[in-house]
Amino acid sequence: MATDHFSPVEHPPGLTAIEARQRLIAQGANELPRSGRRTVPHILADVVREPMLTLLLAGGLAYLLLGNLGEALILLAFATFSVALTVIQESRTEHVLEALRDLSAPRALVIRDGARIRIAGREVVQGDLLLLEQGDRVAADAVLMAADDLQADESLLTGESVPVRKMAVAKGKENPARRPGGEDQPLVYSGSLITRGSGLAEVIATGPRSEIGRIGQSLFTLDVEPPRLRRETARIVRLCAIGGGGVALLVVLLFGLLRGGWIDALLAGIAIGMSMLPEEFPVVLTVFLAMGAWRIAQAGVLTRRAAAIETLGSATILCTDKTGTLTENRMAVAVLWLASGKTVRVDRGGTFAPAFQDLLETSILASAPVPVDPMEVAFHDLGAAIPTLAERRARLRLVHSYGLRPELLAMSNIWQTPATGETCTIAAKGAPEAIAALCRLPPAESERLKAAVDAMAEQGMRVLGIATASTLGEGPWPDSQRDHDFALVGLVGLADPLRSSVPSAVAECRSAGIKVVMITGDYAATARSIAAQAGIIDGEVLTGTELAALDDAQLAERLGGVTVFARIMPEQKLRLIAAYKAAGEIVAMTGDGVNDAPSLKAAHIGIAMGKRGTDVAREAAAIILLDDDFGTIVKAVGLGRRIYDNIRKAMAFIFAVHVPIAGLALLPLAVGLPILFGPIHIALLEMIIDPVCALVFEAEREEPDLMRRRPRHPDERLFSLPMIAASLFQGGLAFALLATIFLGASYAGMAETDARGLTFFSLVGAIMALILVNRSFDTSLVRALVRGNRALGYVAGIVIAVAGIILAVPAIRALLRFGPLHGPDLAIAAGSAVALMLVLEAGKLILLRHDLRWHCQSKRQRGIGGHEQARR
Repeated sequence: MATDHFSPVEHPPGLTAIEARQRLIAQGANELPRSGRRTVPHILADVVREPMLTLLLAGGLAYLLLGNLGEALILLAFATFSVALTVIQESRTEHVLEALRDLSAPRALVIRDGARIRIAGREVVQGDLLLLEQGDRVAADAVLMAADDLQADESLLTGESVPVRKMAVAKGKENPARRPGGEDQPLVYSGSLITRGSGLAEVIATGPRSEIGRIGQSLFTLDVEPPRLRRETARIVRLCAIGGGGVALLVVLLFGLLRGGWIDALLAGIAIGMSMLPEEFPVVLTVFLAMGAWRIAQAGVLTRRAAAIETLGSATILCTDKTGTLTENRMAVAVLWLASGKTVRVDRGGTFAPAFQDLLETSILASAPVPVDPMEVAFHDLGAAIPTLAERRARLRLVHSYGLRPELLAMSNIWQTPATGETCTIAAKGAPEAIAALCRLPPAESERLKAAVDAMAEQGMRVLGIATASTLGEGPWPDSQRDHDFALVGLVGLADPLRSSVPSAVAECRSAGIKVVMITGDYAATARSIAAQAGIIDGEVLTGTELAALDDAQLAERLGGVTVFARIMPEQKLRLIAAYKAAGEIVAMTGDGVNDAPSLKAAHIGIAMGKRGTDVAREAAAIILLDDDFGTIVKAVGLGRRIYDNIRKAMAFIFAVHVPIAGLALLPLAVGLPILFGPIHIALLEMIIDPVCALVFEAEREEPDLMRRRPRHPDERLFSLPMIAASLFQGGLAFALLATIFLGASYAGMAETDARGLTFFSLVGAIMALILVNRSFDTSLVRALVRGNRALGYVAGIVIAVAGIILAVPAIRALLRFGPLHGPDLAIAAGSAVALMLVLEAGKLILLRHDLRWHCQSKRQRGIGGHEQARR
């Protein structure tokens, strides 16, 4: 810890070491409360508490108690796989979050006991005197006692992409209102960055009492929105219990009434009821979400909660911050305006006429040789693309500088060539009105300059005036910039550039029925300009002041017509999120700053930026974009929709496939024939069904219209009545076909073992037909086959191989009580599967055509209605 002493006249003595220690004990460390890291045991406990996984484990235990070891091992294997995959994925996310956290705590230069001393930021206390220099991260909220050309970047708190000017507090106003943002404020805030100048500030708030701390504290009062699939899962569990109980009760009644022996009936009912337990439901939900989290991680998206991916697919409103999310969070030169009135828009890699190069060179000469200020960095970056500028500057030497002053918001540098007696070049930049004063512009030229400034400001640009002068000699230099004879060179318009991927991503959101809304703390003109470039500005712009004047009912009326909210405070972001949720919208919120964290947590899906995002924002979010690319959100939305589609396909298949299994289990009891399938047959069928559900449907590719259809309605059930009806129809048709084969074979005198084998392999064929039909709700079988699914090929190959082994090995046939199947028998099994597939596919095509005609008719009706409305 290094110290150096200075004259007491230069600075106040500050706190004593004893006072600082006492205040640290009384106030606590200057740090934000952190939520505990989710360790592997915590993640494991969360996973095991999921109702779908509980059902999976309970089913495996029940099979184990009943002695069905094979079925129990299958269930437990899937449970273990799902748990392991989820724990690995979520623990990996936590490790990445730890890596993203800034482990080196910021340090602060303070005055204590009359000496400058550098301490850890967590040891700063109220009353400490902070010495602030360019490049420092402010350790606590403080009021400025002195400021010399001081500017601070407060974008993490306000969303403003450019630094704001600071000034010392006026006497008698030592307690100014605390609100980040805005020019000439006497306060600096914890977490902000000093980009220019120096200052002395007295700490007024630390830790949770600072502005950044108040935002962090508000996170603890917010409840995370529970995933919709969790609620659906509870409903699925109830359906499973009712369905399984109903089947078991029916078996007991039929067996007891038709064959006597109620004890045997009870055992048969339990065995068949458990064998009919659709344990594929929890398999599908756990595996699909875990695999979805893994897939989206490959695209650069971390999911802290796997269910958030599916929820993102149903989002109807995407609320996005501006700075760092839609924009690159850096300043870049956008427009060059010459005093002659000529203007050029700047593109990366573009070339300029010599006059514009002179304007750019003067702006660079008016900046620091090694820039830190974002606007000066932008000048240097653009100048680096013009080699001749760098060559000319290399021959110059900086001999004197004039700093920014409250009475004259301009700064100048004097440059001299190595040769003595040469003319010195003076370059100035600053607020356009200050540059106009330096140049002593006549009223007409001042008005023309003001018109150009206003035109750029309306496009959301920060505008600086540029001037130049020349002088002879090597000093002494005048005390003021006003003593030089400046001439106006022009204006430079700077803006935070839009990310290149944003317009196409916004357009894709629009085609997917997702409304994109900008919520920013920046000024309305800047927000309007960025929104126009992004393609968002198709509604009103509402400012924070206007929002504060609206009650909840008025806000609900205005909400639908607004696409840009500007000058919004963090608590107002929360109000907007709550208003959208009250309107029945599924809200996704993106952001990277501390000011975004409460709304990230309050939204259905919070999306934080991994590179530029703050720790607080990442902790509050459910999804983290590692590449900070807004376009990646669209990919995540598409994956969420694909996951939900595939879950529905798998669920439809499960419903359909259990109808013929249940029917064939009950049919022999109803007609007085021997029991067709035992537990071993059911276990063998589950070896087909479970991999199909967990692997084949999970790997199914997205539908062609995935991002061209509107989000599903928030009230839409995973198990909708049309889906259940379609599944029951498919399963019922399959059962009717299989029952015909079984009854025909039995009454035709075929041996019991032969009839069982024929029916079993016909059922396997029917299962494969149901797989192919359910691969797509909206695409024909031919297109689905062309789309390809490697997992389906593997599963189909294994099924055919296992069927061949069963038929070829007499010992296995005997174990399963199958008779040998001959050519005609195999032809019946294969032909019935093909017939079932063709009938179901024809029915799907009829429904598709009906839906298309209805869709076209409704569009025509909407068009007629729209024209009539327009005429009225």
